[in-house]
Amino acid sequence: MTATDLDDGPLETVSFIGLKPGPKLIVTGAVHGNEPCGPAAIRRVIEECRAGQTKILRGEVTFLPVTNPKAFRLKTREGDRNFNRDLRERPLAGDYEDRIGNPVCALLRRHDALLDIHSFRQEGEPFVFFGPSNNRGELEPFARAEEEMALASCLGVSTAIHGWLDNYARLLDIRARLPVPRLNVTEGYGTTEFMRFSGGYAVTLECGTHDDPKAADIGYAAIRNTLAQLQLVDAPLPKPALRDVIEMVEVLLCETEGDRADTGWRTGDALKAGAILAHRADGTKVTAPRDGYIIFPNTAPKLGEAICHFGVASERQAGG
Repeated sequence: MTATDLDDGPLETVSFIGLKPGPKLIVTGAVHGNEPCGPAAIRRVIEECRAGQTKILRGEVTFLPVTNPKAFRLKTREGDRNFNRDLRERPLAGDYEDRIGNPVCALLRRHDALLDIHSFRQEGEPFVFFGPSNNRGELEPFARAEEEMALASCLGVSTAIHGWLDNYARLLDIRARLPVPRLNVTEGYGTTEFMRFSGGYAVTLECGTHDDPKAADIGYAAIRNTLAQLQLVDAPLPKPALRDVIEMVEVLLCETEGDRADTGWRTGDALKAGAILAHRADGTKVTAPRDGYIIFPNTAPKLGEAICHFGVASERQAGG
């Protein structure tokens, strides 16, 4: 069998359908192929469901342990490109991620809620990404913010971040001034954005570093909590665990080769106004404009990429 044959293989889903009415949940892993915690956590829950240790009594849950089989086989972040960018249905698929994107988008459309399990490269504490407040704006209209916040709050992690797509639009405004290819705001669309555009709600759980064996345990606990939160199983509602809710409000871009984030920062680290965030290639220090948090610090960004994002304490809190 050739590599091409392997890449054209099917996506494997496992579903459990309760005999009483309830919401439809989809849980995805390995959107990025070098993030093994999602498949490990999902397969553990699948085996419990098959053994009758976990019983889906209401609604429906669909597990997609490996969303990007090619990248997972190669143990790389992407197959041909980042699947979590510019995700949409395409009549003419141009690359591997396009080909798997069509059935994945169809799956998302058939469900009410999405838990997308990820991990990250640099050191840091687990956190969850969630979406905007209810709104009728053009960028990301949404009407299920309360359900989404409740889902983000129940996963067992203490930090939640929102404002991704707004900050991505800011990134593109800055990037347009640089000698790099132009990008569209759709490049910021991933699984959770598509789910919201389709009428559902969604969160992205970042379980820790790629090689941390505890990351799969965090993902597993989050799945169990989600099943309880949506009452697909008979279990008490999980207690909200969020402590810090952060809104992304600014982004710092690499405008010259050699611009970089200061070393030692981790996503979610609190910082005071004036703290050194980054260094420009000419030695200029870039400092925090006010008290806040650093998100996705990058010590080796390419031209036009984010050095880091900057967030502040959000007015949106768990349960609100």
